[in-house]
Amino acid sequence: MELVYRSTRNAQETATASEAILKGLANEGGLFVPDQIPALDVSFDELAKMDYKGVAYEVMKLMLTDFTEDELKACINGAYDAKFDDELFVPVKYHHGAYIMELFHGKTIAFKDMALSILPYLMTTAAKKNNINNDIVILTATSGDTGKAALAGFADVPGTKIAVFYPKNGVSPVQEKQMVTERGKNTFVAGITGNFDDAQTGVKKMFQDKELAAELSAAGYQFSSANSINIGRLVPQMVYYVYGYTRLIAAGKIKAGDKINVVVPTGNFGNILASYYASLMGMPVNKFICASNDNKVLYDFFTTGTYDRNRDFILTTSPSMDILISSNLERLIYRIAGNDAEKNAALMKELNETGKYTITDEMKKNLDCFYGNFASTDEVAAEIKAVYDEDGYVMDTHTAVAAAVYDAYKKDSGDDETPTLLASTASPYKFARSVMTALDADYDKQTDFELIDSLKKVSGVAIPQAIEDIRSAEVLHKTVCDKEDMPAVVKSFLDIQ
Repeated sequence: MELVYRSTRNAQETATASEAILKGLANEGGLFVPDQIPALDVSFDELAKMDYKGVAYEVMKLMLTDFTEDELKACINGAYDAKFDDELFVPVKYHHGAYIMELFHGKTIAFKDMALSILPYLMTTAAKKNNINNDIVILTATSGDTGKAALAGFADVPGTKIAVFYPKNGVSPVQEKQMVTERGKNTFVAGITGNFDDAQTGVKKMFQDKELAAELSAAGYQFSSANSINIGRLVPQMVYYVYGYTRLIAAGKIKAGDKINVVVPTGNFGNILASYYASLMGMPVNKFICASNDNKVLYDFFTTGTYDRNRDFILTTSPSMDILISSNLERLIYRIAGNDAEKNAALMKELNETGKYTITDEMKKNLDCFYGNFASTDEVAAEIKAVYDEDGYVMDTHTAVAAAVYDAYKKDSGDDETPTLLASTASPYKFARSVMTALDADYDKQTDFELIDSLKKVSGVAIPQAIEDIRSAEVLHKTVCDKEDMPAVVKSFLDIQ
């Protein structure tokens, strides 16, 4: 049965999986969601015997139903290969009372690689299926990790170009260096004088600009997205939760059918939404633990039922979560509103006009499986040191947000002993200064790359190739622009007069 994808803001707008991947964003700013989430048709015990690629196929075949078996397996095999530095792709390790799912073993040492390694394959396959002759221009806003992972995925892919916008003063030095040294001939990177929400809003406006779309089409281009608003990003993220669950079965830690908790550090809500969608496929989950940093808009939402972005934007040591507009939350709102596009569109209109909305008590009841909390920057530093002191395991700042919130959850729940899968979203090498100064303030005297060498000594973990590659790499992308100038900058990149 072919799955139908529908806009969260217009019930009449539908697409196949491949059409939704190509388009990225639905009309009127809506997001594509499946009419239903199919149940897994292979048992968890069988999945526990499969490798990552095998699990990926069993999950994705149900969500991307207009891809043939050969097409989907070719995409999976192309994505998950030697570019990952661990043969398991996603190793699961036990530390601090949780099973830590290391999602950062890809080319850019962040969890975004898990989806952005396969998205170019899905997109170019989708273009062929839909007889698209235009070049696809990937337009992306990043809070630090999506940008480089998308650049790495799409670099020099025939028939594509990619433009990435990031907050000039809102990412780590390593994140910025990874992006601005990108050598792909079809790539463009620009810093903006604003925060991530400004970049994301600017990108969404370009998607909705019909005049700009006409100019692009006349020049042989069309926009698509590599952000998690694209279901081609979201579906591959569902895979690693099912995989993580089945690794616990394979290791004898749980039996098939046992419930687990899932802890996810999140700003844009896409990663934790993927775990929720995995549960709708049949993965048994007791509690989804949504971990925020000082930009605790999601914590406040789960606590009060009001989403309110009218607050100061705080720069933290976990910059990939420095977000006040959580785009993927819309998909959850749509679902708890009974898949009512009209009701969802009204709430999103209110958010756009007033900066906030409040869900009904009936909708809030549908969030009982979620727990939200946050960790301050000081608490994150303390968590990094505490976990390291326990057994020498070094986690990055975003993973530490999750670990600190998990500690809070255990206290609030009366020490819930449900086995827990914790998403570790980035390598500590990506945020070496914040990590090392959490261990000892004296490390702050070292340069960025001295810190990286010190981190190797402290952690006993080899320096990833992604870091070695940028030690002496030349800065190739030097554009910085105001958010209002983003369309002009994109047109200049595409040589559209």
